[in-house]
Amino acid sequence: VIPPPVIHIESYSEDSISFSLKMSTNIKVSGYVVNIYWTFDTHRQEKRTLVIEGEKSIQKVANLTAHTPYEISAWARTELGDSPLSFVHVVTSGTRPASPSLKAKAINQTAVECSWTGPRNVVYGIFYATSFLELYRSPHNSTTSAHNITVLVQRDEQYLFLV
Repeated sequence: VIPPPVIHIESYSEDSISFSLKMSTNIKVSGYVVNIYWTFDTHRQEKRTLVIEGEKSIQKVANLTAHTPYEISAWARTELGDSPLSFVHVVTSGTRPASPSLKAKAINQTAVECSWTGPRNVVYGIFYATSFLELYRSPHNSTTSAHNITVLVQRDEQYLFLV
């Protein structure tokens, strides 16, 4: 039986989490697959996947959001097959930034200018869809460090926007 890997949170800050991975077995490990999950504004679950080579590993994941719950799951790839999943939860330190105030204005039938307020030197994600279900499951999206972006949309549709 292949045991799940041990995920140990080494440290965390406002914008990063460091963790180690190891196996408590003599089975040869070729690497790990790690998923980091978080929920964006209760509408959309985000995920970042890391593929890590080697037996032991300490990883640092950066560009995270302050005071946000993250779930880290991992499994090991071994000579005998994949291990079961392990999970840990951690909340980054600091104060969560205020939600930006979004304004969306149609420029013409196929372009919408989105602008918002918020801190400088961060990356914003803009999500848009024609329904709440699509906004949750598979929205169109773009990222920028600016405070505005023009997105192209289909004519004769109504859209929901989230930044």
